[in-house]
Amino acid sequence: MYGWLWRRLPGNTVVRLLVAAVLVAVAAAVLWYGVFPLLEPIVTLDEVTVTR
Repeated sequence: MYGWLWRRLPGNTVVRLLVAAVLVAVAAAVLWYGVFPLLEPIVTLDEVTVTR
């Protein structure tokens, strides 16, 4: 999959690295600001269910 993506990116190696870095940053921002806030009410990580 990474080889396929690398071949589809435009430009030489430096441009490809910059485009790949931007794509990773955009994906991280979409997850951080879009997906994770939607999942927070469903997946409650701060609820402790272990008792002594």
